[in-house]
Amino acid sequence: MSEALALIDYGAGNLHSVYNALNAAGAHHVAVTADPALVRGARRIVLPGVGSFKACMHGLKAIPGMVEALEERVLEHGVPFLGICVGMQLLATRGLEHGVTKGLGWIEGEVHLIEPSDPSIKVPHMGWNDVALLPHARNHQVIEEGEAYFLHSYHFAASNPHDVAAMTDHGEGLVAAVSRDNILGVQFHPEKSQAFGLSMLERFLDWNPS
Repeated sequence: MSEALALIDYGAGNLHSVYNALNAAGAHHVAVTADPALVRGARRIVLPGVGSFKACMHGLKAIPGMVEALEERVLEHGVPFLGICVGMQLLATRGLEHGVTKGLGWIEGEVHLIEPSDPSIKVPHMGWNDVALLPHARNHQVIEEGEAYFLHSYHFAASNPHDVAAMTDHGEGLVAAVSRDNILGVQFHPEKSQAFGLSMLERFLDWNPS
């Protein structure tokens, strides 16, 4: 169903759960790796992320050559890429958690604290919630509507509405997924989203962005 896949190990992801979910979805030859050379040979790339934007970005940049390898493979060669939770947020221009931290800048926008106007709405946004596709993304090959598991206190405010593939609601509209060309990021955790998440990962493994 899939070729070699690089699951990036930069000290900031729930690697065990994501690895198991990818295998359950039918992946073969998943390489959990911090080696930029392996990333440069990968046919698909998954960037997980748990923790703060600042800590995750610093962890990624601490691996010599990793950001450059990701940019070469994803931006230049167009291999399918999936960012999960903070791994999706790192696609932004910058994050505002614990100060200002520059992101990868692949999808323009900022990552802000969730600040609902209704004080009864709790932060973090935690638990099952709807994933609603935007009209321009209804034919996306990977994202579909359904319920997914979320756990986050910060959200991706994308500058270009066309980069937003799906939304959810937690006292306000929050971005659930961003997508551009071969790049896909999801705020929810597919590895914790049972059948909905496994189905999404299956489609990612078969995804051939045009």
